[in-house]
Amino acid sequence: MIRERERKTASGLLMLLVFLVLGVTGILGLVEAARHDAFRVAAAFALLLATVAVLSAGVFTVSPNQGVVLQLFGAYRGTAREAGLRWANPFYSKKRVSLRVRNFESARLKVNDTDGNPIDIAAVVVWKVVDTAEAVFEVDDFENYVRVQSEAAVRNLATRYPYDAHEEDKVSLRGSTAEVAKDLKHEIQDRLSKAGVEAIEARLSHLAYAPEIASAMLRRQQAGAIIAARQKIVEGAVGMVEMALDLLSRSTQVALDEERKAAMVSNLLVVLCADREAQPVVNAGSLYQ
Repeated sequence: MIRERERKTASGLLMLLVFLVLGVTGILGLVEAARHDAFRVAAAFALLLATVAVLSAGVFTVSPNQGVVLQLFGAYRGTAREAGLRWANPFYSKKRVSLRVRNFESARLKVNDTDGNPIDIAAVVVWKVVDTAEAVFEVDDFENYVRVQSEAAVRNLATRYPYDAHEEDKVSLRGSTAEVAKDLKHEIQDRLSKAGVEAIEARLSHLAYAPEIASAMLRRQQAGAIIAARQKIVEGAVGMVEMALDLLSRSTQVALDEERKAAMVSNLLVVLCADREAQPVVNAGSLYQ
């Protein structure tokens, strides 16, 4: 693999000043030689001007957070990263590569999760180039490579996790966003490392059941929520009944036999667990009649 190596370049301002002095000198010398019909001297000054023109083509600019990959007849010679006006061999070919942080949102992909349910999923990936040589020479088009490999990583991630967990400790796409984002970032980085790219952050930006099963899965979620709520209500009601029985057993004013306790438990559970307000009933007789 071709690794980046920094290439030291000369100051462009200094070289421009040198070229300006040489150019002015060449022009004045050429005029003076032509005036005195000194053809050999004039040819020398003309050659000097041609040399200055060729060398001045080596002046180039490097923007902040930018690298310029230098090649000489196809051979990699290094990367200039020092910002400003720089000068290098005029025969170097120069390819600019942005080192700024970039991001993109993948297309919404239709994938089956680990349970086989079709889902729509998309992700936002934040990335930057850290090795210009690998980005330019190891892959054909590193920007397209980042996009394609990121979408492939999102697809692979979706097949490893369920959309929703039906157990408390199980990782899911919807319920474990931090862990899923960390896993997604690592998988994308594994794919992009050969292209000299660092994945800074990756998070799911869209997650939903596919339209053909969305309504059925919504009803399933609602049913699960109702069952979970009922479980909490029953647990609370049983706790309150136990507390009531405990308090009554300590009281010396009220003595309840087992049948009366059973009736009180039944009434309390009906009142506490019902989803409607309790309706008072006037008992004209006794508990046994």
